[in-house]
Amino acid sequence: MTYSWLVASDIFSYMYSSRATKAFNRDELLELLARSRENNCKLGVTGMLLYKNGEFMQVLEGSEQTVLTLVAKIERDPRHKNVSKLLIGNCPERQFPYWYMGFSNLDTEEARNTPGYTEFLNTALAVGLAADPTFCQRLMHLFKKGAS
Repeated sequence: MTYSWLVASDIFSYMYSSRATKAFNRDELLELLARSRENNCKLGVTGMLLYKNGEFMQVLEGSEQTVLTLVAKIERDPRHKNVSKLLIGNCPERQFPYWYMGFSNLDTEEARNTPGYTEFLNTALAVGLAADPTFCQRLMHLFKKGAS
């Protein structure tokens, strides 16, 4: 199946971090991931989600209006608080094509054994990473290789 929106030349990317109002267990994360993948496929949105110690960092890509509408929905979601914009802008192409929502849980031994994982990741995502958005971008690409 081919989706015409995957070859769009004007891709809008929005990266943010947020704090969960309560920690997610494995089953809750898997349910969130399944719903996100289904919804994002319908909307033509791709991206990646990182989760660690009750914090999220996510990049969403698609049309600007669709992504901004989705971000507004996330900001109203009672499961999130302290939603902080990290990096936004247009891209010549998708960084996560065919990924309706790539995912990596940084609270696992596997994540800690990923090349490039550093103790820096033990700082709060919203605090430690917000200071360097380009590091956030590189981090997403690092975990892109091992995401499910």
